[in-house]
Amino acid sequence: MAEASQSQGLLDRVFKLRQKNTTVHTEIIAGMTTFIALAYIMFVNPNILADAGIPKEAAIASTIWVAALATMMMGVFANYPVALAPGMGLNAFFAYYVVGTLHLSWQVALGAVFFSGVLFFLMTLGGIRQAIINSVPANLKKAIGVGIGLFIAFIGLKGTGLIIADKATYITLGHVGAPTTLLALFGLLFTAALMARDVRGALLIGIVATTLLSMVFGLSPVPHSIKDIMSLQLPSMGQTFGQLDIMGAWQYGIFSIIFTFTVVELFDNMGTLIGLTTKAKLINENGEIENLDRALTTDAVGTMVSAVFGTSTVTSYIESAAGIAEGGKTGLTAVTVAVLFLISLFFAPLIGLVPAFATAPALVLVGALMMSDVVNVKFDDFSDGLPAFLTIIMMPLTSSIANGFAFGFISFVFMKAFVGKAREISLIMWFVSIAFLVNLAMRA
Repeated sequence: MAEASQSQGLLDRVFKLRQKNTTVHTEIIAGMTTFIALAYIMFVNPNILADAGIPKEAAIASTIWVAALATMMMGVFANYPVALAPGMGLNAFFAYYVVGTLHLSWQVALGAVFFSGVLFFLMTLGGIRQAIINSVPANLKKAIGVGIGLFIAFIGLKGTGLIIADKATYITLGHVGAPTTLLALFGLLFTAALMARDVRGALLIGIVATTLLSMVFGLSPVPHSIKDIMSLQLPSMGQTFGQLDIMGAWQYGIFSIIFTFTVVELFDNMGTLIGLTTKAKLINENGEIENLDRALTTDAVGTMVSAVFGTSTVTSYIESAAGIAEGGKTGLTAVTVAVLFLISLFFAPLIGLVPAFATAPALVLVGALMMSDVVNVKFDDFSDGLPAFLTIIMMPLTSSIANGFAFGFISFVFMKAFVGKAREISLIMWFVSIAFLVNLAMRA
């Protein structure tokens, strides 16, 4: 009893449980809830990185280790009930644009991720990140999230086989009767139904159910005994750890992949943090977010670590809202999530048995969730509406988040200047738009 009391006293001092009006029990339950909502990333991220040529076993290991360490730091250093993991959208940009479209090696892509982490760190120390966020119009911020959602959903639909390439129409309906496509369609509808009923961990349940059915129908390998499962080795980062090509990324150009990684993560993470800290009541009387500098520092360090370990950029996850809704208010929630990620390493070999078409529906559904903000995008003023539209539509149609940013930012500056509203353009927006324009000109 005395030891338990001492442990609770230590946790109270570290995480300020009494001050936040919460308990150890509440925080642990909240952490478990967040982990269940977030666990799908262990299945989805390695499949996306595998498309970039990263060995899947190493991708599984790096995904779990980075999520665990970054989330642990967020809990202990920033005292936030927020989990971090390789970001959706950022991993798609990594795999399908930097590696797929630009044909750069995944090692160079990791080098760009590392540089973006360094930039985050320097910008956080100088207070620049907040200044950049404040300079971008709210309408474009919302459009960015919507565009990324469409891009992710497009990738997911290709992964399910529901859409395929076509010479005449560019894209057309796939072979819906194919067994893997039928199973993916089942996974999509089943998971969506669970989400509609507010079932926690719906994405994870959908992935597991689709995988089990694929084994039943002989579409993916089946472990025949406990011995087969036990014989699967724990995943190792040996093939990715320290393999980043920093000089290759620098030589390719700072106004290309490094700049885009930085900008995408900047808006994605800040938007998420603002939403989560508001929900967790971590905003003081002056409207300032508690320990924001520490949270942003955690994000920056986590990004550099992710590059060294061999995965795309880490970011704060909106799924943390599930744990916050359960009463999570402190970093003990995040520490619980981190511990569960570490425990999951022992079950990671089973993740390698999950086929890509089982995780593709999760991409579609994450995209659908990100699309929800489209109702808040204003189109009534066309000088705002056109840049928002170009930001959204150019991401999936060019398979590039960077192009969406470029056309959105450039068109915003042009439209506002042309209609006599140049006062609405900040100095930073001018700079960013000119940088994008120069980058497009160099690629012409």
